[in-house]
Amino acid sequence: MKFTVGIAMNPLDQLPALAKTAEECGFSSIALPDSLFFMEKQSADYPYTPDGSRMWNEETPWVDPLIAAAAMGAVTSKIEFYTQVLKLGSRNPVLLARQVGSVANLIGNRFGFGVGIGWAPEEFEWCGAPYAKRGARVDEMIEVIKLILGGGMVEYHGEFYDFDRLQMSPAPTKPVPFYVGGHTDVALRRAARVGDGWTSAMIKFDDLVQVIARLRELREEYGRADLPYEIQTVCIDRFGKDGYAELADAGVTDTIVVPWVFDGIGFDGPLEAKQESLRKFADQYIG
Repeated sequence: MKFTVGIAMNPLDQLPALAKTAEECGFSSIALPDSLFFMEKQSADYPYTPDGSRMWNEETPWVDPLIAAAAMGAVTSKIEFYTQVLKLGSRNPVLLARQVGSVANLIGNRFGFGVGIGWAPEEFEWCGAPYAKRGARVDEMIEVIKLILGGGMVEYHGEFYDFDRLQMSPAPTKPVPFYVGGHTDVALRRAARVGDGWTSAMIKFDDLVQVIARLRELREEYGRADLPYEIQTVCIDRFGKDGYAELADAGVTDTIVVPWVFDGIGFDGPLEAKQESLRKFADQYIG
């Protein structure tokens, strides 16, 4: 099983050094979060906390994940990066194809595209995208981005997006993997149908086991059971060697961890302490 470092809510000036240290320690990837802005009043519950509140405030630092991948990729050579997850619904797929292709080329095909819909109506509406029919639009967005990233002259004529023949060069020299997020059955169907993997928000082990079983059923239904598939998780109740062994046995291929939180170091803690936490975790679990 691989280990990925989650860098959500960390000061931006620490990110390149954390990426370098994670690479030196043998971590597989960096998971890049996405948050467009903090709205003072939220009209919908955040879906991954018991009371619907957000785990951050207006002063919490965020960085565009594609820019972060390029910046951290420039100071590393082996470690990979993936968005976890980028909210597609509030964005334009043609522009995103340009950005994703650029990042993949600049950092040597070390980029994976983790995608979700987005939970906040404000992020859609204030960025000029409708909240209605968001799931169907995201399905088309994934088709559009994959089509353009495949290279060559392409066109698309769908319900929501329509363009005549165009080409973006250079195309990535290897396919960019798509990891699909979401815990609902609709999201799991999308992940099984079009994804190269599924990526979780915070989840408990028993729920995770059920999701993995459902994904296996759905991948069989879509005739994709024999294809390689990643299961990336943020499991909140399995830790340590025994816990990680349980996750691997359950079918998890990639565990996202934040070692400095395990050591009681806050997100705004000093860089050197976080680097030491990365080294300590690697000594214990990566070898």
